Amino acid sequence: MSKSFIEQLHYIRIPVKNLEQSALWYRDVLGLQLITITEDPFAIIKINEGPFLLILVPTEDDTFAHFTIGNVPAFSIGFSSPELSKFHQHLIENGVKVEDIKEDNGHAYFHFFDPNGNKLQVHW
Repeated sequence: MSKSFIEQLHYIRIPVKNLEQSALWYRDVLGLQLITITEDPFAIIKINEGPFLLILVPTEDDTFAHFTIGNVPAFSIGFSSPELSKFHQHLIENGVKVEDIKEDNGHAYFHFFDPNGNKLQVHW
């Protein structure tokens, strides 16, 4: 098949325990745009520029948006930030569980966890 029928990635669904608290955290701490909390219920979060969305889905299950390798959490969602150090400090000041900034061949990144234990990455 030479041409894909898929145009772009539209959204990723993230499991959360407390929908409203999580939606406000993604808005207030990460600075993303909370579009709405629907009656279904789920929360629609816009990632600044472009069409990409995060959909927060409430669940009572012990599940995460990341996976494990050798029983160690491995992120599946990566953000980018041109102000990596400032963002790292901002997360620390807001009580977020944050790992140290690491560099790999000129690529800087760190991992952090949302209030539901979902492991995320940000890089620059």
